[in-house]
Parts: sequence; C-alpha cells; structure tokens
Amino acid sequence: MAKATKTFKIGEYCKGGVITVEINGDRIDIIAKDWDVSAGYTKGSNQSKAKEFDRQTVLATESNVERKMMDFLEDLTTHYYACTVVDWIKTKVTLEANKGWYGW
Repeated sequence: MAKATKTFKIGEYCKGGVITVEINGDRIDIIAKDWDVSAGYTKGSNQSKAKEFDRQTVLATESNVERKMMDFLEDLTTHYYACTVVDWIKTKVTLEANKGWYGW
C-alpha cells in the first residue's frame, strides 16, 4: 500500500497558493489551502498549518480518475502545475486506465 504526502507551494499561480496531496493506498486526497503568511512568504516556509478551503477525494481504481483530478486541479491552478501534481501522484500509485466512451 502506497502512503505518501507532498505539499506543492505554487504561490500566485494557484488559488490559495498551496496544494497538498495525501495518498493512502488507493485513496488520493487533493487539498487546496490558503497560504499561511504568518509562517513566511517564501517557498521555503512551513505551510503545514495552512488553512484548507477545498478538497477532492478520489480512488485510484475509479474510471477516468486522471481526468477527475485534472478538472479539479485546473480549477485551482494552471495546466502546467496541474500536470506537475498529477505526474507526482502517478509516481506513487497506479491509476486506473482511462476507459473509452463505452467503458472498455
């Protein structure tokens, strides 16, 4: 079972500035957070206590899970950073292959 956590401190190219991904087995939580300015303004600052304002939970076994994550992330940030987050997730867990229109 894969278990991993990573915080992406994107800054001005992201609503809130911070995206945290938590992977526990097949469960993937993508958490959008507001930048905690009391911890500092640089990317080296500790954003572990940043306030959560949105979240998406998906299972790696769901059909079209990559598309669901990309849709959520692209609402928060640019396509480039959305791809960066999803690429990191794919290194930690195997995603269900995208199925065609008829679910093959």
